[in-house]
Amino acid sequence: MKFKIALIAICSLFLVSCGSQKIRTTSSKKPTRKTTVATKNKVNKNEQEKLEATSFVVVSFENVEEYISWFKNTAISNMINYKIPASITLAQGILESGAGKGELCKKANNHFGIKCHVGWEGASVHHDDDESQECFRKYNHPAESYRDHSLFLTTRSRYKFLFDLRENDYKSWAQGLKDAGYATDPKYPAKLITIIERYKLYRFDNETLGISDNEAVVYETPKKEISGSEYAVVQGDTLYSISKKYSISVDDLKSKNNISDNAISIGQILKIK
Repeated sequence: MKFKIALIAICSLFLVSCGSQKIRTTSSKKPTRKTTVATKNKVNKNEQEKLEATSFVVVSFENVEEYISWFKNTAISNMINYKIPASITLAQGILESGAGKGELCKKANNHFGIKCHVGWEGASVHHDDDESQECFRKYNHPAESYRDHSLFLTTRSRYKFLFDLRENDYKSWAQGLKDAGYATDPKYPAKLITIIERYKLYRFDNETLGISDNEAVVYETPKKEISGSEYAVVQGDTLYSISKKYSISVDDLKSKNNISDNAISIGQILKIK
């Protein structure tokens, strides 16, 4: 009888011990879950941006925000003096300089990928772009690069038509820069528009013009079909919807436009034939 009582007591202690261990194990999971959430939020905050113009760099969202804080006043000042949208100036600066992290920017303070061209008498550096070791302008300070960018656009006849556009019509300005030959990349307008809308750079145009964000007008491309063989992406478009509209497979659409994934941007020009 004593043996049975002792055995029952031992089993009771064993069960209590197991139960308490189970409770400790369950409670230990809570801090781990909180830590995971905190880490995830940190990753989102430092989401990376791929920028490719005169060089390819990968920067964080915070890198771009920091670049904007450095040069927004310069872009606004240039908008007042030269009538170039601050959003366009900043977007080009972000893209061409890799948000200040690109090789050309670091070694030449060249934030806009401006090449030497005929008549340039200032300092220069050589950098690979469309061709190997092309001549690019070199500046002593970023402010010189920003001013030269404004002069570059305002003193060349091929950019004259841009100044007939509204100063807050960043979409037409982005397309116009490509049409005027500022860049050879067919995705250049889409890249600028994506940067402007991602970082809300249009707010600086509205601020300069004295327009509230609620009053601002978003100017869409007048015709979605740029030509019989091209299409400008608008809000709500997907590769699938465009492929159905023009009776072309998604794979053919991606092949014609050198697209490796399914991502497209508002304003992007796609070949459809």
